Amino acid sequence: MKKLFLILGLIIFLSPRTEAQPPGSTNLRQLQSYQDTLKELGFKIVNDSIEPARYNAGFRFIRTLVNALKVPYSFNFPFDSLKTVSVQTSSDKRFRIFSWNIMNSDGSYRYYGTVQMNTPDGKLTMFPLVDHSSEFENPADSITTSDKWYGARYYRVISVINNVKDPYYILLGWKGNTVRSTKKVIEVLHFKDGQAFFGMPVFDGDKDHPAQKRVIFEYSRRASMLLNYDPKISTIVFDHLAPPDEKLKDRFELYGPDFSYDGYRLNNGRWKLVEDLQLKNPPTDQDDNFNDPKKL
Repeated sequence: MKKLFLILGLIIFLSPRTEAQPPGSTNLRQLQSYQDTLKELGFKIVNDSIEPARYNAGFRFIRTLVNALKVPYSFNFPFDSLKTVSVQTSSDKRFRIFSWNIMNSDGSYRYYGTVQMNTPDGKLTMFPLVDHSSEFENPADSITTSDKWYGARYYRVISVINNVKDPYYILLGWKGNTVRSTKKVIEVLHFKDGQAFFGMPVFDGDKDHPAQKRVIFEYSRRASMLLNYDPKISTIVFDHLAPPDEKLKDRFELYGPDFSYDGYRLNNGRWKLVEDLQLKNPPTDQDDNFNDPKKL
């Protein structure tokens, strides 16, 4: 059933796009109506107790969202009433990204999303995101297109567009994993030749850790992890994760914060690992809201 919903969703995502028209009150009323429907479906996606019902609501959500985005100049409509879906816009207004998840009965998740580009003529240009998380052998060292996405629910976009040859964007995301562990992700999004790519080797670790294309953290589902950006020091700040005992090393489902902080600091378009950051007021923003979507 999940595969059927995914195939149907992709057919709708890739269907012909609507011709642009000047923005007006009619378009606004259409978008408000679509938003009301999306709110109801989003609630079912998160709260319905039956897995097939959640996926059925998810399929209907995809169809409704695509119809909404086909409305001319929909990029200017904020969809700010959607609390079960994350909508994040880049600071240069080049794109915005929708992302959400559906929980399976076994406590795992499947992720959905799309990147909507901001077009001058109001026509819809987007890159549907297809979750292939389970097929990644080494996700920290992979560059993929939008149709082979390492799914996550993003809660922040950081634009790296100054003093770099090829502008790119950092996405911070929550990635519920299993009944025992949770993940968070530092992702990279960039555009080239009319495609959206995820992953880029811009994260420099220590001598034992070569440059990574994305950074992934895994820790106990019972724990809460800080992962956010502090613009004052141009640094992505995160909790240092550790096992409760050295004998439990690499048992990531048991890892949790050890009350110290590390970070990736931006320098000439690259991110250098900095350990043992001294933070008086570490940034929290809305980071904790993304440990459990049901708390929204």
